[in-house]
This record gives sequence, C-alpha cells and structure tokens, in this order.
Amino acid sequence: MVEEAVDRRIQRTRRLLQQALDKLLEKKDLSDLSIQDIANEASVNRATFYDHYPDKFALLKCMVGCRFQELLTDRKVNFEHNCRSELRDLVRAVCDYMTRMRKLEPPMESAIIGALREMLVAGIKQHAPATSAPEIPAAAASWAIYGAAKEWAQTPNRCPADEIANTVTTLVSPILRVSSEESH
Repeated sequence: MVEEAVDRRIQRTRRLLQQALDKLLEKKDLSDLSIQDIANEASVNRATFYDHYPDKFALLKCMVGCRFQELLTDRKVNFEHNCRSELRDLVRAVCDYMTRMRKLEPPMESAIIGALREMLVAGIKQHAPATSAPEIPAAAASWAIYGAAKEWAQTPNRCPADEIANTVTTLVSPILRVSSEESH
C-alpha cells in the first residue's frame, strides 16, 4: 500500500502512473481503461507499467493507499497513541476522501476498504496486547467505517463530517477495543 524506501526513479514512475490513473478516472470508469491508456497518459510504455504493477487494480489500490496515508500524515494521525481521537481522525479522513470521489465503482470501494484495513491492522498490532488475529477486527471496522462514510457522503443535506466521525468512532471503538479515554 504505502511506498517503501525505494529508488527515486521508481518513486517518480509510480507517482506518474498514479497521477495518470487519477486523471483518467475523472473522465472514464476503471473498467473502461486499459493498461495502454494509463501508460500513455503517464508517458511510459506498457512494459514499464508492468515493471511496477501487475494490473490496474494493484495501481488503484496503491494510489488509494498513498492518498489515505497523505491525508493521515497531513492530520498527524500516526497511531502512536491508543485513543479515540486518532480513530476519529481516520474516520474523518475517509469522509473527506468520499466527498472527493466522482463515482464509486466496486474496485475503488475494495481499494478504500483494503487501505483502511491495512492501517487498522497496523494500529492494532502496535497497541493490542498479543491479539491473535488483528485482521478480523480490522476487517469488521474497515467495512463499518467505509459503509457509514459512503452512506453519509450520498445523503443529501448530510450532517457535518465531524458529527458523523464522532458517531462512527463511538460505534467502531468496541470492535477495535479503543479506550474511551483520551491518551493525549
């Protein structure tokens, strides 16, 4: 999901491919895009695309994961503390991301849920005392967060994002065993 410490040329190429996909998704659905379309938009050849991603779905997943990571970094959410405010900030980031989306087709939904799940697994592993299967609560929480954010984003005259983030945090906290006490 998140780009690891890699050569600058590799980072640049991946960034170009992600930007190309993002630009193309403004005009077309993912199902209507070919690898060649993405490669052309990024000014790279198909072989270069395949050097970095096995398919357009992997590129989409990486793009979404990087975007979430940027949102979280901007908000200084780092899972260093086991507190509700970080979970609330994560929910708020999902809500903000959802309001930016033009259209949510199934591959985009899967990428968002997958990125959330990975972040939550990392947070659980960092804080939970020897949880045997952090993937299970992370999966449940990621689907709950995504589903609530999607419903909220599609609701006309919706409540403010902070309000829904507080509500979702209250509902999801028991799944993740997040303390109701702030640790800041």
